[in-house]
Amino acid sequence: MSFKFPGCLGAAFSPFGLAVILLGFAMPTWCLADTSDVEDTTARYQLTYNWQRHPAYQAAYTGPNSLIAGHETMYTFTTDAFLGFRPWKDGEVYLTPEISQGVPFSNNLVGLGGFTNGEITRAAGPNPTLYRQKLFLRQTWNNGGGAEHVEGGQNQLAGWRDKNRVVLTAGNFSILDVFDPNTYAKDPRTQFMNWGNWTYAAYDYAADARGFGWGFTTEWYQDDWVLRFGRMTGPRNPNDLPIDYAIGKHYGDQLEIEHEHTLYGRPGAVRVMGWRNRAVLASFNDALAWLNTHPGQYTGPDALVAVRNGEKIKYGVGINIEQEMSDSTGFFLRTMKADGRTETYAFTEVDASFSSGFLIKGGNWGRSEDTVGLSVMRNMLSTDRRRFLEAGGISYFIGDGKLNYRPEDIFEGFYSFSLGKDCWLTADYQRIQNPAYNADRGPIDVYALRFHLEL
Repeated sequence: MSFKFPGCLGAAFSPFGLAVILLGFAMPTWCLADTSDVEDTTARYQLTYNWQRHPAYQAAYTGPNSLIAGHETMYTFTTDAFLGFRPWKDGEVYLTPEISQGVPFSNNLVGLGGFTNGEITRAAGPNPTLYRQKLFLRQTWNNGGGAEHVEGGQNQLAGWRDKNRVVLTAGNFSILDVFDPNTYAKDPRTQFMNWGNWTYAAYDYAADARGFGWGFTTEWYQDDWVLRFGRMTGPRNPNDLPIDYAIGKHYGDQLEIEHEHTLYGRPGAVRVMGWRNRAVLASFNDALAWLNTHPGQYTGPDALVAVRNGEKIKYGVGINIEQEMSDSTGFFLRTMKADGRTETYAFTEVDASFSSGFLIKGGNWGRSEDTVGLSVMRNMLSTDRRRFLEAGGISYFIGDGKLNYRPEDIFEGFYSFSLGKDCWLTADYQRIQNPAYNADRGPIDVYALRFHLEL
């Protein structure tokens, strides 16, 4: 037996999934976080449902990893509990169990560089699946500079800390929980939905197929500067779920430096990040040579698998900018270049990326809890990856059988409408030119509705 959301939200839910939703609405106040300025325990909750549809679009041909050219729909559903406590002074422990459910376009995550739903990596198919998303320790060493208050939130206990401090995070989490922050483009549950807007699309960060791993990060805050370093585990095989725990041999390292500033009285920040992965990966030049000696004898990413031997190094550098423009408007920009010699390790098929846009709060029209977002993105491929795809190669996410290369350009705009305290309904539109970098396909229009609840 199953239940369905009415109208366009027509994805099936099991009775267990429905019970979780009802539990979220009825959660008693005794299990919610303390609202004082210092918390010793916290229990918060979120629920997000994202429905998307694209009409049929033009395609001169279709390959094994092409997005279906006919009209289709997709959805994701996630619900999380954010639990935490202080085991000792300046120490915090967090646990995040999650139930996820969802089905992507084309019944598989293929056909795009910039995917349209940031939740889709955690989709578990048509049946709700419960798993431990995060379990980590955060330890802070305060070094003066003046005290500042921290508001309670998801995976954040309310309390006080020094402006100058060192913070260690260790355990099971996402590297994006610490690196690449941006006030205006970070959370696909409340802001932009496309992958290229909640982090660099070219950031092939180490993680399992859901976007999480084991490792540690260290942050050093000193006045207006922040220095971050982190090492995380990656998958045993590229983009698979099982983790490679040999973190001394196969890993992802990242280093980020941040400077906060004031421009015409408005706060902003500039961040520069470099990352380096070491893993067993296939190079595109080796895969192309394999294709040339095995014409017509492969399906899927066989060429990459055949030459996937020995450790390879993959790296990239990016810049992240945010700037408040007015009391209601913020600007963001991210751009990154990766070396592009080897296959994708854990994220998406992008070797150079650019995204920029604005987030506008609705106070100017009497809707202070509403938000408008407008952005443009451009994703590009390296010469090595292009030559492999032009020869008919198929990689993990893309492969139309041949390639008439153009950069993948994406526009995204959304309006998030507040339904009341901590509850929003968002309408989103994305237009994708040259999907999977192929001028012989598209453009694609994607329409979305997202419901989000926090407690």
